[in-house]
Amino acid sequence: MAGTPFKDGPAFITDASDDLYVPASSAVYALVRHIHLVNTDSSARTVSLYVGATGAEAAGTEILKDKSIAVGDTYDLYFPSGLKLTSTDFLVGDASVPSKVTATITGELYATPI
Repeated sequence: MAGTPFKDGPAFITDASDDLYVPASSAVYALVRHIHLVNTDSSARTVSLYVGATGAEAAGTEILKDKSIAVGDTYDLYFPSGLKLTSTDFLVGDASVPSKVTATITGELYATPI
């Protein structure tokens, strides 16, 4: 059963605890397959990503921690089996400087089984 493709972004990671993606409906869940990060700044920047039940950074929920991205460089995270997110899950981002790193998230949406 194929899901419906989705793309969210590109959008800047604006500040600490920035909600990057949350499935909009309890009737669907998302399988995130790829997160593409781009440093648009003239200095290296660090990024952390979290998945949790709140829109906040919580220890133990990191999927990427303090990853340095060089000037004008990119970093890609792939989830071949899919990173499952429901409407109660938050993909949260934090960059060392706001509005210098963009994130694009792609994957598929699936109907939640009844």
